[in-house]
Amino acid sequence: MAKKILIVEDNEANRKLMKDILKFYGYSIVEATDGKEGIDAAKAHTPDVILMDIQMPVMNGYEAIKILKNDPNTRQIKIVAITSFAMVGDKEKILQAGADDYITKPINTRELPKIIKRILDVKDEY
Repeated sequence: MAKKILIVEDNEANRKLMKDILKFYGYSIVEATDGKEGIDAAKAHTPDVILMDIQMPVMNGYEAIKILKNDPNTRQIKIVAITSFAMVGDKEKILQAGADDYITKPINTRELPKIIKRILDVKDEY
């Protein structure tokens, strides 16, 4: 059974890019366009990994991550934050919110599948 990845990203081009890459590697994809939709999709689909954009309308990634990590039904889902911010302190802030890892934009198309594989391998060890 294909591992399921939820992409929560308001930018359609970024969402399509990630979806195309991850589908190529055999992953099943669920999409959401803001943090609230992302929380609903995570509860409905129980993905293996969530790719969560930080800057989004309706509800930002920080809030969505905190809600998901505080919910007993979704806290075990691995979350990789996606941000265009790479300033000093941003990584700490993202990890404090509960993200398991983070990647910066623009998305490195060669690194994305490696990051997903690493996150899934860590999860599968438990």
